[in-house]
Amino acid sequence: MATVTLEQALANARQLLNGQPGAALEQAQAIIDAVPTSAAAHRLAAHALRALGREEAAQAASLAAVSATVHDEAMVGAALALAENRLSDAEGALRGRLREDATDVAAIRMLAEVAGRLGRYEDAEKLLSRALQLAPGFGAARANLATVYYKQNRFAEAAETLDAVLGDDPGNPAHANLRAAALGRIGGYDEAVALYAELTNRFPDHARLWMSYGHMLKTVGRQDDSIAAYRRALAADPRLGEIWWSLANLKTIRFDVDDRAAMEAELVAADPKNMPAAPGAAEPDGEARADDRLHLHFALGKAYDDAAEYEPAFRHYAAGNAIRSGQLGYRAAETTAAVDAIIAACTPEFFAARAGAGDPAPDPIFILGMPRAGSTLIEQILSCHSAIEGTMELPDIPALALGLGREAKGDGRRWIDALAGVPRGQLAELGAAFLRRTAVQRKTGKPFYIDKLPNNWLYTAFIRLILPNAKIIDARRHPLDCCFSNFRQHFAKGQAFSYGLADVGGYYRDYVRLMTHIDAVQPGRVHRVVHEALLDDPEAEVRAMLAFLEQPYEEACMAFHANARAVRTASSEQVRRPINRDGVGQWQPYEKWLDPLKRALGPVLPSYPGVPSAFG
Repeated sequence: MATVTLEQALANARQLLNGQPGAALEQAQAIIDAVPTSAAAHRLAAHALRALGREEAAQAASLAAVSATVHDEAMVGAALALAENRLSDAEGALRGRLREDATDVAAIRMLAEVAGRLGRYEDAEKLLSRALQLAPGFGAARANLATVYYKQNRFAEAAETLDAVLGDDPGNPAHANLRAAALGRIGGYDEAVALYAELTNRFPDHARLWMSYGHMLKTVGRQDDSIAAYRRALAADPRLGEIWWSLANLKTIRFDVDDRAAMEAELVAADPKNMPAAPGAAEPDGEARADDRLHLHFALGKAYDDAAEYEPAFRHYAAGNAIRSGQLGYRAAETTAAVDAIIAACTPEFFAARAGAGDPAPDPIFILGMPRAGSTLIEQILSCHSAIEGTMELPDIPALALGLGREAKGDGRRWIDALAGVPRGQLAELGAAFLRRTAVQRKTGKPFYIDKLPNNWLYTAFIRLILPNAKIIDARRHPLDCCFSNFRQHFAKGQAFSYGLADVGGYYRDYVRLMTHIDAVQPGRVHRVVHEALLDDPEAEVRAMLAFLEQPYEEACMAFHANARAVRTASSEQVRRPINRDGVGQWQPYEKWLDPLKRALGPVLPSYPGVPSAFG
């Protein structure tokens, strides 16, 4: 069939759809018989079959259209734009296709991928749900939907969706890896460990699988096994810098001379000046292994620190931070502006007008503050109490606050402005939503449970309004120890403020400034635990915490290091040891490089642990 004849036949079939679906189906089938690769003909057949009430056959036709898309020049062009990350070009082409045919499931799925890459996960979810409504058997769209759920921190839905995906494609290691990761985020550790064991047995040379297996083994406290898994990953791919950092991030091992030499060699190999140009390229891709380099820098920083070689250690920390800072583009002024807005809005009158609103449940205990300030230690102690369950760093408070800002003001960052207009009943609904979303994390019958996301300090006012009977503990550590510990830490995600000394100092100062305000307008509602005081007199501080939580003292809390519960944070191995002062004063050998940090901290530094008068 010549091209012109094909176009005419397609046009005729489209006209027949309006009132004569049976004839349209016959015309579409005739085109398919002549040109089996015509995606448009398969889509027309799907339209006709739906009009005839033959939904199952329509879904099969939609899938056939997806398979034929590889022969569609326009869609191949859109796919190439996606592959080259020309997202605006891809989006324009795909929207054009969907204006022609809103049921093109391949175009819908690709447009969802564009939305996902731009961080528009709600849009991506809607698109993928539509694609699966039209073609439930579209496995690639279902796998994409699972990823979108995971990116939105909806881990239970991600795991459930991946069950269906793996039922159709049981041999896909990427899908199985994501499912195991999702299980780990909802406390399904035993199943996740078993799945990783199976995967690494099936794919013994898959470095990233071994690394993910090591992460999960670390989480459940099997440190020797996690080290062995990381070493197996290195044997499979020593170039993968993230594996070296994973070993360093255990905090409990020391790299030997051979390890340091291997990392230095890989760092040289990953330097863009030493990398061959990609085929057809005039210059080597300078960012091709940026992630490998930054992970190697952080790992080497730890290696040289362990050897008390502080100059090369700082040089590597600074280099790793510089790469990551460039990737994330943190804007300190936005954090300062957010704190300014919260302080301006959250007056005593603001809280008084909303007294008694929110969900009355007392179940949650929030541990917040700066990362690397001892929050994991506090959680480990409290989770040993018979009435308190430890969970993990839950993403739900920021998700609810930012969602409110987007819904009411078109900008998640304006959640505090949105909060001012929220009816009392909606405050209770938001509190109930938090309880509902986090229920999957509760594995015991204990009446109270912990959310220890440190960055929730920015949402303290939000917590107070939607969950007025929840308890809040502020974990605070010496600003130089805390901030430099952040600077030395490469986080799996987020914490963009931590990759520059001035940025982390400014972030700490904004945190103290806001918490000082909360103390003034909501006195007694936040209990502060100073890390150094907890190290000096653990029992007294634990008794004070439990008194604030209105719980009796239990000796089991003092044996926290024997608790076998899973811990996901960077402090996982440290809290499995008795209380010690190993982390105190770690900034001191680096003091000559810390002037930018000291300047950014301003009055917070000389006044610690008190409240600086500048904020009073």
